[in-house]
Amino acid sequence: MASLLYSNSHIVPGKLKVTELFFAVPLDQTNPSSGTIRIFARSVTRHEVPTTSPTEKENRKWDQRPWLLWLQGGPGSGCAAPRATPFINLILDRGYQILYLDQRGTGLSNPVSVETLELRGDVQQQADYLKLFRADSIVADCEAIRKTLVKDYPTDVRKWTIFGQSFGGFCAFTYLSKYPESLKEVFTSGGVPPIGRSPDDVYRATFRQVCKRNKAYYQKFPEDIRAIHDVMDHIKSRGGLLLPSGGTLTARRFLTLGAGFGTHGSVDAVHEQIFRMHADLEQFGFITRPTLSAFESVGPSFDDKVIYAILREAIYCQSEASKWAAERVGRSLREFDWISGSPASFNSQDQPLYFSGGMVYPFMFDTYPELKKLKEVAQIIAHYRDWPNLYDVQQLQRNEVPVYAATFVDDAYIDYGLVQETLEKVGNCKQFIANTMYHDAIRSKTADVMKELFALRDDVLD
Repeated sequence: MASLLYSNSHIVPGKLKVTELFFAVPLDQTNPSSGTIRIFARSVTRHEVPTTSPTEKENRKWDQRPWLLWLQGGPGSGCAAPRATPFINLILDRGYQILYLDQRGTGLSNPVSVETLELRGDVQQQADYLKLFRADSIVADCEAIRKTLVKDYPTDVRKWTIFGQSFGGFCAFTYLSKYPESLKEVFTSGGVPPIGRSPDDVYRATFRQVCKRNKAYYQKFPEDIRAIHDVMDHIKSRGGLLLPSGGTLTARRFLTLGAGFGTHGSVDAVHEQIFRMHADLEQFGFITRPTLSAFESVGPSFDDKVIYAILREAIYCQSEASKWAAERVGRSLREFDWISGSPASFNSQDQPLYFSGGMVYPFMFDTYPELKKLKEVAQIIAHYRDWPNLYDVQQLQRNEVPVYAATFVDDAYIDYGLVQETLEKVGNCKQFIANTMYHDAIRSKTADVMKELFALRDDVLD
């Protein structure tokens, strides 16, 4: 079990009781002598003032409602504050209490940054530490915390429900592989992992999806073809632009602006940024600081999410090294030859330049100030091959835990075809499929997704 270090509750607007929790868990479950790390979570329940005084038994029943564990996307992202999550009332209304967990290394759970990594020692020691931040370790943390939370519960409510979004869904399938006896049911949204596929397979599929999103972008904003070339020419003529954060806006970094293309409203957000940059050039002949700040808020930000930058490809690895799979696959494609650093496409002013999606490339460790300090660590991780298995295919085939998965045909991060391959291997799974939603639908179209997922659970298929 995890050790509960701290617990303090508050009543917040919306009739919510939020409890802040710190736990101590083993750093490495396979090596008890490795020490512990702290995991932060917030539990949320309904706060209601009863009209009559409840009995002790009624109070105990109220405090022992079934748990739903929310697993955030990522890797490397902490949970938003409960009140900022649009689905909270939909879940509480169904009788759950929710645990929002900052996965290890994120939020307040022993956060990983350049400064905290330096405390671990040299670059090899830092890399060895980061190897313990994949889904298998996250799931071990969750299971230890579950045992602590339910130790005094009646047997019938000791299992908990998992809701995994994006990478959180990957963790859910690891949980199904390792501790199925602890799970009552599993929900995922845009979170089915490509089990049995290599990182190269994953990126060949996701680059195809990114191509589709680029085509949709230029179909909607054809005028941006020339505007983007103009911005690119300006960036190259200046040898890159210094960003307010201290990083460098190079031509290649500029074309990572499509990292959000898999989410609702992202096409418009990119256009607004391009329009603003081009307007600056027309008026002043340079791009202003406020516009560069806006670029940093729209484009991918890795200085505060170094786990994502370093472990993005490792989440797909089992007994193999990724060796910068996204770079290797992308530079072999005509639409993304700019990844190589010497593309022919830059010189063709009438051809659209394609933005890449949520990929990470080695050149990013030269253009982000914090990532520069971790370049050697990232190289060690990229070439590490002894990753343990994250999934037990045999266990998943005989799975008896109900799984309800929301899948999106046009998901630019998790390929629909690879999702179907995986779910063919998973027993007791029902799927909601939509071609009118994107990867972030649980946030952008919350009511629709929740309605369909709970319909899979509650309704009867004839």
